[in-house]
Amino acid sequence: MTEMLAPILAIAIFAVAFFFIATEKFNRVAVVLVAGGLMAAIGLTNAENIFYSHHAGIDWGVIFLLLGMMVIVGIIKQTGIFEALGIWAAQKSKGKPYRLLVLLMVITAVASPFLDNVTTIMLVAPVTLSVCRRLDIPAAPYLIAEVLASNIGGAATLIGDPPNIIIASRANLTFMDFIYHMTPIVIVMFVLFVLMARFMFRKSFVYHPERVNLVMEMDASAPIRDKKLLYRCLGVLLLVMIAFSVHHVFHMDPAIVALLGAGVMVMVAGVRTSEYLAEVEWATLVFFMGLFVMVGSLVHTGVIEHIGSWAINAVGDNYFAAATSLVFGSAILGAFFDNIPYAATMAPIVEGLAAGAPDPATGQSLWWAFALGADLGGNGTALAASANVVMLGIAARANEPISFWKFTKYGIVTTIVTTIVAWIYVWLRYFVWV
Repeated sequence: MTEMLAPILAIAIFAVAFFFIATEKFNRVAVVLVAGGLMAAIGLTNAENIFYSHHAGIDWGVIFLLLGMMVIVGIIKQTGIFEALGIWAAQKSKGKPYRLLVLLMVITAVASPFLDNVTTIMLVAPVTLSVCRRLDIPAAPYLIAEVLASNIGGAATLIGDPPNIIIASRANLTFMDFIYHMTPIVIVMFVLFVLMARFMFRKSFVYHPERVNLVMEMDASAPIRDKKLLYRCLGVLLLVMIAFSVHHVFHMDPAIVALLGAGVMVMVAGVRTSEYLAEVEWATLVFFMGLFVMVGSLVHTGVIEHIGSWAINAVGDNYFAAATSLVFGSAILGAFFDNIPYAATMAPIVEGLAAGAPDPATGQSLWWAFALGADLGGNGTALAASANVVMLGIAARANEPISFWKFTKYGIVTTIVTTIVAWIYVWLRYFVWV
């Protein structure tokens, strides 16, 4: 196959697969398996890339992180804690839809910078489903708002969003660098998003006074069936959360933390294998594998690198234009390609551009522009970030299906507004107030 034909075929297959996923004409797992298999069969990628390449294959770190956390959440679910938290949230908000939405969004956004956003969604989504069922209200707007808040909040720290970990490793940035440069604007964007949510989801807000009265009379601790099991599980979960927060100090991959935590949780809880494996979202894991193969083919054929190189070459020595290109370009591309492989592919290009900057501060500004664009682009479509896909899987399993377009119509608006705010921040902080 010629070097010119391979990228064209890769783009064509990816576009067709994306169309079928977006229109939901076929099962999304079947679509990515057929598309990924076809790309491998015609030589757009190969077995070595699929199984062993860090940049152009399946990201096993993401797969095993998800598997470990699914086991942990599945065991904790059996304690009844999610139902108890759902009652507590309903009582604190007094069943008022927007007040409940804000409460759940704040919980999600506060947790996301310290956990990865996939873990946060896996912990918050069951609580959301429980409270929505108690109040007899649709869960979809609350789940969508949470995952959008998670992607925004996760941008605040080095460990909150996977692209940040990749960027920090390539640019030698520390945890405190992210706190200093990213956290201020993330707080601003989250407050703005809370205000936007009042209008974006207003048609979905439902209030049933009779259901609220019933919930207000309930004992929030009643659903907890085994307090000893709950205490043991929460102890393990606390250790897992601490390990996530300091994993970079001990050079331990988050996936290893999740798998160790899952193993300890199984031993401490003493539950049967069939019980906790039944809670694993196998369809979601397989979907991720197929999606990684598809994106890996675009990486292997040079599609993503050529797009990034073209954008950067187009701006020349104008570093503000380069920063602008990275903010908006990353947000746009990140909305259509999972932002983990995208960040891994673009990082060397940004490194080269930053190395040629006239001073270190200007060079570093490009990294922050890149991080903001990649993180915020994760809200662009239902497939743009791992947390989005996980949330869709949880919703479908709970018989609260959320379509590609239902998520995306909110995600696009959020991405456009937050990306513009991020660009203004980059302009002011790194090119005006210098």
